[in-house]
Amino acid sequence: MNRSSIGQKVEEMRKNMGLSLRELAKRAEITPSMLSQIEKGSANPSIQTLKSLAKALDVPVFTFLMEEINTKELIVRKEDRKQMVIDGLHYELVSPDFTSQLATAIMRLAPGSHSSEKPLSHKGEEVAFVLEGPIGLTLLGDEYELQTGDSVKIPAYTEHKWTNAASHEVSILFSVTPPAF
Repeated sequence: MNRSSIGQKVEEMRKNMGLSLRELAKRAEITPSMLSQIEKGSANPSIQTLKSLAKALDVPVFTFLMEEINTKELIVRKEDRKQMVIDGLHYELVSPDFTSQLATAIMRLAPGSHSSEKPLSHKGEEVAFVLEGPIGLTLLGDEYELQTGDSVKIPAYTEHKWTNAASHEVSILFSVTPPAF
């Protein structure tokens, strides 16, 4: 993905939320100058900066990293799935893109890893299906172990965290209603 594409997405989301450049920079705890450079494509944001911007804009980090897909192509072949790794988490986009009301992806967690340091929430509603478990789920402070074939609905703004205590990779198929931009 080129830098200007990330910057364009940040700028578009910021404007759609009615935020000034200074307001978003303050929320993301970065300088207005840095945000301006990111939006113009003249600065390459670090993963930490992308996380801060995602939190400030209330969107998943991978929203910035996905390449634009021609939405006329509704069929996604297994070998053509968009893939990315963020902080050791492997994501595979199953749906064609993130532009519709629903996006579906597979998240793979390596042994001993977790989806985040602490439970996080997001604007979209989520339904997750365990393709290969077991996997731990912290949901509003309660701990659960889900097995292969189990599923869970996670309402919008519900804090949750995935943890892989198994000795093998685990995978979850999830669908999420992304926020409207």
